[in-house]
Amino acid sequence: MRRARPILPAVPGLSRLLPFLLTLAAALAGGALCHALRVPLAWMIGAMLGTAMLAWRRPVAVHPAGRPGALILLGLAFGQTFSGPVLAALLEALPSIVAAGLLSIAAGLAAVPIFTRLAGTDARSGYFSAVPGGVIVMVVLAQRAGASVPTVTLAQTLRVVIVVLLVPAALTAFAPHGDGADFLAPRLAVAPAGLAAMLALGTLAAFALRRTGIANPWMIGPCALSLLAAALGVLPSAIPSALVDAAQVAMGMALGQRLTREFLLRSRRLLLASALSALFLVGLCLVLALLLAWASGLPPAAVLLGLAPGGMPEMGVTAKALEVAVPLVLAFHLTRTLMCNFLLGPLWGVLSRLGWR
Repeated sequence: MRRARPILPAVPGLSRLLPFLLTLAAALAGGALCHALRVPLAWMIGAMLGTAMLAWRRPVAVHPAGRPGALILLGLAFGQTFSGPVLAALLEALPSIVAAGLLSIAAGLAAVPIFTRLAGTDARSGYFSAVPGGVIVMVVLAQRAGASVPTVTLAQTLRVVIVVLLVPAALTAFAPHGDGADFLAPRLAVAPAGLAAMLALGTLAAFALRRTGIANPWMIGPCALSLLAAALGVLPSAIPSALVDAAQVAMGMALGQRLTREFLLRSRRLLLASALSALFLVGLCLVLALLLAWASGLPPAAVLLGLAPGGMPEMGVTAKALEVAVPLVLAFHLTRTLMCNFLLGPLWGVLSRLGWR
């Protein structure tokens, strides 16, 4: 018998494209819903939740260029907030910024015994799982130190997810915003030609910095370029808010795609340990932030975001969305990231010789 022809002809490549389209649709639907409900950081949180809900049921697909592209946009948007006067204010606040980095690491060390006991893991893996140094940075450091990479990946990812869900809402509802005028640069208009030039140069800066092997070149390269132009007063254009929202969606998708059923249910004990130690860390960092803000006179909301144990892109987006002092928040997180890169490996060597095993 002759086979019946399908009513709709097969579209070449559609089966490969469909997971990407479904994931994007779920992310946009989640972002739009959260935006309509006035959820803080709506597009990132909504995209993350929409992607995660889809990932729980079926495979999701996010284009590999999505997160780097989002980081380039965010780097350019963040860098334009650093005018000359803002850089001078940051230099004056440098002692508090360094103190915040040390306090963040100390808070992470306090969370290590909690994570280790609840997860039943070794101290080495607990150390790299609990200290808030950024997902990629801590996974690389854990691999070098011989810790359990899957354990560290789950714990660090879940910590960032919890911070993204809790901190913007808590900051919006409860945090005193204070005076951050010293850390605010003048607003610019959007100029299409200047915007195109910034996007092109920012992309080139990201690829150039990537060759150095530095962590997160996609954001730091464009941010440095934009920062230099802002400090010299030659910024050609602002980054439109629509592009920042699109970057939020891409960042949310990148987080949400990791939250598959297999990833989250790999070990219920590890999942519980990651969640409870992350909540403890968030609470401790918020208390330390309030004390530091009181002692330094810096804007409380910016210090709260600066000490929040989330990633630099996520907390930078939160600061921009809530119109908190973006340069100050980024300075906190960049300092902590540098400290983690250079200090955590040697610090583990000292702690292990003292009996942390």
